[in-house]
Amino acid sequence: MEGPGDDGDDGGVRRGGASPSQWSMGRLLSTAARMVEREWNAHLAECHLTHAGLLALDALARGTHTQRSLAAACRVEEQTMRRVLERLERDGYVRRTRDGADRRRLVIEATDAGREALRSALADDVANTIVESAVTDADSLRGQLTQLVNRLSRGEDSDRTA
Repeated sequence: MEGPGDDGDDGGVRRGGASPSQWSMGRLLSTAARMVEREWNAHLAECHLTHAGLLALDALARGTHTQRSLAAACRVEEQTMRRVLERLERDGYVRRTRDGADRRRLVIEATDAGREALRSALADDVANTIVESAVTDADSLRGQLTQLVNRLSRGEDSDRTA
């Protein structure tokens, strides 16, 4: 029997296995992240962006970057950032120009169209709304996720120096 607000579609979560309440924390987090990402990506596609493109434009909103510094700011590999930048440049959202001080380097900046695409993607706070509409205590969830990311990030840093 369906409960209030339950349309019977569990998104495939319960098919062939235990209820999510019996899953490991890692599986829950991974599944929730994929489900939120799917909805977020649909919104970004309406703005002609990908998640990686949004991250790049967000970093560029604070100033110009080289490909290497932009990749580091977005926590992706340079090769990944190269592909992201190719698409953003093709769509007119970024411009790459030679550095006046070092002609070997390319400086990347957001164009007016790129800044507008970023504003449009973030305008309705869709990313937060997706999560906040599905949980009872979004502030507590944010605190716990922030703590998790911070602690695991410190672990990444110590792995690199070991």
